[in-house]
Amino acid sequence: MTQTPYVAPTRDATAFNCPHCHAYAKQGWGGLMRFVNNTNHGAIPYARLGTCTHCEGFTIWLYQKMIYPLTSPAPFPNSDLPEGIKQDFEEARQIATLSPRGAAALLRLSIQKICAHLGEEGKNINKDIASLVVKGLPVKVQQALDLVRVVGNNAVHPGQIDVKDDIGITNNLFGLVNLIADVMITQPKHIQEMYNTVIPDSHREAIENRDKP
Repeated sequence: MTQTPYVAPTRDATAFNCPHCHAYAKQGWGGLMRFVNNTNHGAIPYARLGTCTHCEGFTIWLYQKMIYPLTSPAPFPNSDLPEGIKQDFEEARQIATLSPRGAAALLRLSIQKICAHLGEEGKNINKDIASLVVKGLPVKVQQALDLVRVVGNNAVHPGQIDVKDDIGITNNLFGLVNLIADVMITQPKHIQEMYNTVIPDSHREAIENRDKP
């Protein structure tokens, strides 16, 4: 089953996925006041305070940037990712705002592990992708894998793509990793579960006999 769409936090949005409770929830908004020596100097014009109506957790924004909590507005990991890959994904989310390059490198590691999960060697991502292509890998998944691979490589080695000051590029990589997981793990899992539960045993046996070499 396809993952529920994720709505990233943005300043003054009426609803998004809360960075605290992860629920898609309405957000209340207010200003932040400036006090000096206990004297109220009025609202800070470029600062906003958001409050989640589901968990009452709050976010603090300066201009258009969320400065609390210090987490990426990127989506949460696909629930069908193996636990070790989820941990890498979550670690990348936690550091993405402070270190987009570090997050990109961790996401590159995630797809390396996904390739291994799909039966490849998991040592050379480029060769693993080529092998998956030969086996019929959909073009959009190949492109997503190569995007994460190339950007991740450039994050840790000098290259033409510099994500140091561009959190937007890194944030998009999270969605690509989830797309890869959805097509290659979640959808096949859902189809297999339906196949095993909906089609009677006798029909499955007939299908297997039909498709024998």
